[in-house]
Amino acid sequence: MIALNVTVVVFAAGLVGAAGVYGLLLVTLTTDHQLWPPGEKTRAYYLHWTLVWLFNGSLVTVAVLDWNAWLLPRPGTLLAGAVLAVVGTAIFLRSAGVMRSEETMGVTGELYTEGPYAYSRNPQYVGMIVGTVGVALLINSVLVAVLAAAHVGWVVLLPYVEESHLRVEYGTAYDQYMDHVPQFVGTYTVRLLITD
Repeated sequence: MIALNVTVVVFAAGLVGAAGVYGLLLVTLTTDHQLWPPGEKTRAYYLHWTLVWLFNGSLVTVAVLDWNAWLLPRPGTLLAGAVLAVVGTAIFLRSAGVMRSEETMGVTGELYTEGPYAYSRNPQYVGMIVGTVGVALLINSVLVAVLAAAHVGWVVLLPYVEESHLRVEYGTAYDQYMDHVPQFVGTYTVRLLITD
């Protein structure tokens, strides 16, 4: 009973972190206040990353406490989850490795259009989505699945929040990039992967 209560409290903390991130993103989308990406290390930057770390800590803790507590069939979902988690992590690390760490965390820097950014405008987010789905399958917990869905939702929302900032920051170069490279993955990505 104690473990269940701890799990529920930690899960609730993750939902609070996710709600905070959604709040920052929605304020940016619906008002003139740009809370994400911050462009520099402002209070919004630190608030965003505090909420993300609260969420991530919750996700990891709930994954440990609620491991394999759901109904997903094994070993199929265990294997599929492991493969997706590894592939997603590899995509994320490869994409993040192209940028400086501050740029990866929302501080304005260069416009990247080469390497993984030639296939997708948001390859880090593609990696996060694939990896998060993999973790949810691997862990086999309804609580982790809910947190994973919250995470995937905000990762899908991030590019919509960021693009107006990127268009102002990089001008026509970003507009041309948008015209040729899909936001996540598209037929262009598949064709490019096949021909490379």
